[in-house]
Amino acid sequence: MKTYIVEDNVTIRENLVGTLEELTCICAVGYAETESDAVRWLAQHGDEWDLAIVDLFLKQGSGLGVLQALSERRPEQKIVVLSNYATPDIRKRCAQFGVDAVFDKSNEIEALIDFCIRQSSVVQQASGPG
Repeated sequence: MKTYIVEDNVTIRENLVGTLEELTCICAVGYAETESDAVRWLAQHGDEWDLAIVDLFLKQGSGLGVLQALSERRPEQKIVVLSNYATPDIRKRCAQFGVDAVFDKSNEIEALIDFCIRQSSVVQQASGPG
């Protein structure tokens, strides 16, 4: 499952990619540290990703801007938020942007892994036998 990461913390991003690639069927196809870089890549490569994992607080701009830009995406493309600020208000705002799930970095990484495993099996079933 081709996954794009929007995360400005190098350590978190590298650990996240390493963990998800080891435990799930994702393959990181790129990353961005700013809202504008993420929006540009995702728009230019619309057919090259299945999942976007977005942090809300970035070096420039906001993950919310990325979510807003992705509101026009293919139905099979999934977006999740991974943030230290997964408050009820943030979860509600993310839901308004059509986000598929919100995970707290501090205590919901296992739930993110489970989501990726479930989603990758859906993608594999949709693509049929290889």
